[in-house]
Amino acid sequence: MSNSSSISEFLLLPFADTRQLQLLHFALFLGIYLAALLGNGLILTAIACDRRLHTPMYFFLLNLALLDLGCISTTVPKAMANSLWDTRAISYSGCAAQVFLLPFLMSAEYFLLTVMSYDRYVAICKPLHYGSLLDSRACAQMAAAAWGSGFLDAVLHTANTFSLPLCQGNAVDQFFCEIPSILKLSCSDSYLREIELLTFNGFLFCGCFLFIFFSDVQIFKSVLRMPSEQGRHKVFSTCLPHLAVVFLFLSTGMCAYLKPPSISSPSLDLVMAFLYSVMPPAVNPVIYSMRNQELKNAIRKVMSWMFVRMC
Repeated sequence: MSNSSSISEFLLLPFADTRQLQLLHFALFLGIYLAALLGNGLILTAIACDRRLHTPMYFFLLNLALLDLGCISTTVPKAMANSLWDTRAISYSGCAAQVFLLPFLMSAEYFLLTVMSYDRYVAICKPLHYGSLLDSRACAQMAAAAWGSGFLDAVLHTANTFSLPLCQGNAVDQFFCEIPSILKLSCSDSYLREIELLTFNGFLFCGCFLFIFFSDVQIFKSVLRMPSEQGRHKVFSTCLPHLAVVFLFLSTGMCAYLKPPSISSPSLDLVMAFLYSVMPPAVNPVIYSMRNQELKNAIRKVMSWMFVRMC
C-alpha cells in the first residue's frame, strides 16, 4: 500500500514481452511519429512562408498542426524510449506532465476543429459576410479561446487527479499516463469528482460534434445547389474525411475516458488510446492537404527549397 506522496515513478503498460516485438513496436511508432512530424512540419512551414496562405482557413490549420505536433510528442517518444531500452518507468513529474498536456492539447484541438467547421460554414453558406465575421481579430480571438479553454480544462483535470490518494500501487494500465488509468490507482471516493468532470466534458464535446455535424449538413445543402460538379466533389472530399476524423476522435476518446470499468481490458484500452492520441495527428496532414491545391503547391515549394539547400 502506498499513497501519492510516496510514489516517485509510475510503471507504464508494455506493448510486448519479447524483445523482437518491442523493437517492432519501436519501429512502428517511429514511422508514425516521423510521418506526423514531417506532415505537420511541412504544413507549418508552407503556411508561414507563403503569404497567399495568410487567410483565416490556413491560420486555423496552422494552429491545428501545432496542436497535432504537441499531442503526438506528448506520448509517443516516451513509449518508443521504453520499448527501445526495455523499461516501463516514467517519473512522477513526467506522468503529471502527460496527464496535463494530453487533455490540454486534445481539448484545444477539438475546440479548434469546431471553429474550423464554423469557418467552412461561413465561407460556403455566407460568403458575403465572411470578411466581417472572420476578420483577423475574430480569428485570433477564436484560436485563443480554443487554446485557453483547453488549458483551463487540463488544469482542472490534473489538479483533481493528482489530489487523490493513490494506494493501489504505481502500475498504470496504459502505454502513457492517462487519467482513467490513474483513477484506478485511487482508494478514495473522491475520484467521483473527476468522473463528474469527465462526464461534463463528454456532454460539451458532444455539443461541439453536433455543431460540426449540423454545420456540415448546411454546407452539403449549399454544395448540392452548386452548378460545378468539380466544386461539389472538392467540398465533399474535404468535409467527409474531416467529419470522420472528428467522429473517430470523439468516440474513441469518450470510450476511453467514460466507459465502465467492468468492460475494460488492456487490449481494448490500448486500441482506444492509439486511435484517439496517435492516429489524428498522423492523418490530419493528409486530410487537409489531399484536396487543397494551394497548400500542395506551397508544400512542393518548401520541399524543393529544402532539397536545393541540402544539395
